[in-house]
Amino acid sequence: MKLKFFNLKFFQKKQTHAPAVGEVSQKTLHKNLDFTATEQYKLLRANLDFTIPAGVKCPVIGVTSAMRGEGKSTTAVNLSYVLAERGSKVLLIDGDLRIPSIAKKMGLKSSPGLTDVLMGKESHVMSEFKSTLLDTWYVMPSGDIPPNPSELLGSKRMETVLTHLRKFFDYIIIDLPPVNVVSDATSISSLITGMVLVVREEYGEKKELERCFRQLQLSNVNILGCVVNGAKAGSGSYGKYKKYRYYKYSRYYYKRGYEYASTNTEESK
Repeated sequence: MKLKFFNLKFFQKKQTHAPAVGEVSQKTLHKNLDFTATEQYKLLRANLDFTIPAGVKCPVIGVTSAMRGEGKSTTAVNLSYVLAERGSKVLLIDGDLRIPSIAKKMGLKSSPGLTDVLMGKESHVMSEFKSTLLDTWYVMPSGDIPPNPSELLGSKRMETVLTHLRKFFDYIIIDLPPVNVVSDATSISSLITGMVLVVREEYGEKKELERCFRQLQLSNVNILGCVVNGAKAGSGSYGKYKKYRYYKYSRYYYKRGYEYASTNTEESK
């Protein structure tokens, strides 16, 4: 089947179906959050420059969590936004094909999206996914929910799509389902450069985090780092550890050599 979605001129095509990204949740984009959260997202951006293997053109970065509700989707949105904010061409893909949320957060229609491209329903151009907030930011929703999301994400078709997209973008960020809930995040492991793991403070049990790490390591996923989401003021590197469980989480990350940044946002997914 011929892949009509891509062509070398799609960045020059006239934008006729620009998504209306004017209804973005006030708790989603980092610029609407407090100073601490804004700076932490920028710190996450800076840390990625050091953790991504040298010489990788257009790294494909997955964003996941152990369980639902830890803030992975909000982190994926903000990470892609701050990368595009500095001038990089960035594509954000909603790869959570079971409970997608990017379209809702961004005020977009959920279709056309990733599943439409993977299933070859019709021809699309990238101008359909161009954000109105930044010229270098593109957002691809999930599309219609398929009956076989795990198989689609790990398919040869997905590999072909990502291979073509990497020619035109500087970064591709994929929001993926929680590792401990379904196998989707690990099924795409061979197609991504690395994974960012999001953990909400005082939310999950340590055993769930350990199980998540085991699953990622068994799938040979390159874990780029961890993001502690929903961190309270004063709980960062120079604050007091008021909760023993948070202290254990911090030791857990550093013991394994993973870098992390904390974000102070109340968005739940």
